[in-house]
Amino acid sequence: SSDLWGNAIRVGIFGESHGSEIGVVLDGLPAGVAIDLDFISAEMLRRAPGHDLLATQRKEDDVPKILSGVKDGYTTGTPLACTIENTNKRSQDYDSFLRPGHADWTARIKYGKFADVAGGGHFSGRITAPLVFAGAVAKLILAEKGIRVFARIRSVGTVTDDMDVMGVLLDFETIQNLIKISQKGFPASEQFEKAFQEEIKQAMASSDSVGGTIEVIAAGALAGLGEPFFGSLESVLASLYFSIPAVKGVEFGKGFALSAMRGSASNDPLYVNAGKIYSKTNQCGGVLGGISNGMPIVARVAIKPTASIHLPQETVDGDPPENVTAVIRGRHDPCIVPRAVPVVEACTALGLLDLFLMNAGRK
Repeated sequence: SSDLWGNAIRVGIFGESHGSEIGVVLDGLPAGVAIDLDFISAEMLRRAPGHDLLATQRKEDDVPKILSGVKDGYTTGTPLACTIENTNKRSQDYDSFLRPGHADWTARIKYGKFADVAGGGHFSGRITAPLVFAGAVAKLILAEKGIRVFARIRSVGTVTDDMDVMGVLLDFETIQNLIKISQKGFPASEQFEKAFQEEIKQAMASSDSVGGTIEVIAAGALAGLGEPFFGSLESVLASLYFSIPAVKGVEFGKGFALSAMRGSASNDPLYVNAGKIYSKTNQCGGVLGGISNGMPIVARVAIKPTASIHLPQETVDGDPPENVTAVIRGRHDPCIVPRAVPVVEACTALGLLDLFLMNAGRK
């Protein structure tokens, strides 16, 4: 199938939102990696639904069941397969009309009458649960190499936390504080958490939804990852970010803001300290020429508002299709940004692990 990802590692996800199970297969992992199930379970819980009043009330415990690739707590080097049971399904909540903003329309175009779109089917954000499992495994491997990945909510709707992590060199204390933010149930700084939550509550009160942005940072032994063109670090990570449902924009470093700057302002000044090269700022996001320069890698993803809203919308229904006005039923997140944070981290970890293993293979 073409719907597999990776080079040094290969990742395949399967299942539907309202199927019996969803899962992932990871191939190409090194043998002998300790699998910390407590850490993996904590990562899964960060994404799991039903644990926050501002999220969907579909409650899933997301307990991973490892089928292969692990023996006595360590990876064997053979394909690691994991499944997660779907225990809280209500397919009766879903009608036959095409839901605006969803993949119902394109699923019908591609798969015809055989498409399974209950709860979003294979297109659902539910399928990101196995991605978080795979990302947790990747994080464990990267941690052994001294690499950390963490993310935070940067904006919800029009409310933005404009903390600048690129205009200045990140020091250890700042990084530690950002890690603490990323591990919170609602991964935002205290200054903006209430403002973000209020934005979500206002969307809920009007039966609507709201989107936002997530900022992800990777720090540690990151120099030399990526290729100059088609295999650039940005290309690899972007291919994963755009695989996350509802992601509609990606930027690295200052991204689109760089287009409004002069070169004299956008270039990061370089200096030497104890024989090692650093930059005084990190507006390039830790990547030049497609290759990581050893500074923290910084990326942002834009997430559109949840497509399921409880307001009347124009759409089509029936065969042959007719114009109708319909209201979507079911349980949905008014804002998926908070639960998407660990998914963005997972995709970042998978991308960096693939690049790291490729780089190691040529040395």
